[in-house]
Amino acid sequence: MQRSTHRRGGPGGPGRGGHRDRPREQPRRGPRRGLAEELASLDGAQYGRYKGLTGVWELPEGPAVELVRAQSDPYAPPARVALRVPAELAGFPEEAYATPVRRRALAAFLVRRAAAAAKGERAVRIDAGGQEVLARSSCEVTADGAVVLRLGVALPGRGRRIDGYEARRLFCELLPRVAQRALEYEALDAGQVRTFLETVEDSDALRRLLPERGLVAFVADGAVLPRRSGVDDRPARGSGVVPFSSPEGLRVSVELPNAGEVTGMGVPEGVTLVVGGGFHGKSTLLRGLETGIWDHVPGDGRELVVSRAETVKLRAEDGRRVERVDVHAFVDRLPDGSDTSDFSTENASGSTSQAASLCEAVEAGAKVLLIDEDTAATNLMIRDARMQALVAKDREPLTPLVDTVRSLHRDHGVSTVLVMGGSGDYLEVADRVLMLDAYQPSDVTERARQVAAAPTGRHAEADSFPGVVHRSPDPRSLDATVRGKSRIKARGEDVLTFGDHEVDLRAVEQLSDPRQVTGVGLALELLVRRGWLDGDRTLSEALDRLAEEVGPDAGDSGLGPLLGVRDEDFAVPRRFETAAALNRVRGLRMLRPDNAGRTAR
Repeated sequence: MQRSTHRRGGPGGPGRGGHRDRPREQPRRGPRRGLAEELASLDGAQYGRYKGLTGVWELPEGPAVELVRAQSDPYAPPARVALRVPAELAGFPEEAYATPVRRRALAAFLVRRAAAAAKGERAVRIDAGGQEVLARSSCEVTADGAVVLRLGVALPGRGRRIDGYEARRLFCELLPRVAQRALEYEALDAGQVRTFLETVEDSDALRRLLPERGLVAFVADGAVLPRRSGVDDRPARGSGVVPFSSPEGLRVSVELPNAGEVTGMGVPEGVTLVVGGGFHGKSTLLRGLETGIWDHVPGDGRELVVSRAETVKLRAEDGRRVERVDVHAFVDRLPDGSDTSDFSTENASGSTSQAASLCEAVEAGAKVLLIDEDTAATNLMIRDARMQALVAKDREPLTPLVDTVRSLHRDHGVSTVLVMGGSGDYLEVADRVLMLDAYQPSDVTERARQVAAAPTGRHAEADSFPGVVHRSPDPRSLDATVRGKSRIKARGEDVLTFGDHEVDLRAVEQLSDPRQVTGVGLALELLVRRGWLDGDRTLSEALDRLAEEVGPDAGDSGLGPLLGVRDEDFAVPRRFETAAALNRVRGLRMLRPDNAGRTAR
């Protein structure tokens, strides 16, 4: 591969001085030259004059710099800047960007390098992400091998006056140096690039392989599941960390494009119960499966811990809003006479919230459900023999999940993995039982069946899950505008501001990055703006349209039309987190089709 061997020139170029007293210009189209001189000539000018620089500037022997959006004043959010490195300058071999998966992985590698190259520059903000390899707006590799780095730059000023010389340093020296060190192949370690791409490619291939192998998840032998802390997602270290080792009865081998044959635990479709004493690793394993929907960076420990892409974690959520969800499979005959086949509430209990979340997940296309008893509603999970004897069924509106979980798989193809340490009644309905003892897993299915054979006196209160009724969101109830302007803002991973609404996302546990929350908001706005939500199309159908244009199987980078919604950092969300946010918008109106043919089977 022919590589560039050019030497960097200075930041100068043909000058066009004398602009200090000229009226503010409108942004120009097409590349311009002489950015260094332009910035120097603006030194001391009113801060608002930065807006006249909006557009693309060519730098000598370097990338093009685009000022996408200038700051209105020194205290406003940073300006948005794009560094555009053409393929011939980036110089990556074709195999590095040959597929959408490799382009996503290469972008993730490069943005991390760029953040490292700009470290210490307080004026520069680059969204590099964490342990997950997500499609991010901050860096994109195109199908022809060009690289685009999008970042925030706090435009320098002295009070409300432009600091033109510091701006020249940032734009004409620092940013080209970042591009040279982080976005050009000749400056990178080729082995590190290859390892990163192959790691992500293997993870993605393994995830796609699961359905044809009849598996919902895979945990590689040697994987490191524990994290350093609740606020540090890097792998735990020390002598107490136990690498994962598959039980013999569940060990499978898979052939991957780069790693070759890999062994680990395959979690089969159906109902899987994870049991064991407290603090023995049950929830840690479930957390690994929960995050297995994402690819991870090399060295994370979970590189080959993957789950089906259609995996959704559920929990109880006191106080959430529910809008027209058919929950009668779990909740019936409420004392106030509410119709639970068309159930709405502004303040759901733990049990009704979990029932609604399960039905909403299946409506959105979930094929695997993850539930931890620690965060579940006990009365929706189980009603034991003694409680059945004390409280007659005609006085109890709840039907526990233990009586419908098998039907979810048998009749609808939805598998469930449950962490359970307090109820042995699930032993009767589990297809397999996995025990964690001092972080070591073992297959205890046969022993569990022997235990379950002893009668307890409990009787099943249902034998089927009837399916879900698909709903159509009313787009008029999903307005992101406030006083004529779109308002979408993330507050960490917990809250999305969407128009006038504050959407509580604390219970949507598979959001792994605040930038995904922004992505969810942009996706909701796009659903309405493109007319994919039109009051007739069901939510599931609208999500299908979104997935065609945004996500891992759409377009060159997966960023799709979200790039055109807003000039800010975001990460592409899944359909399930997008649907979960939509369902939690207070003020949302859902339409229920009268045609019985809309009912899912």
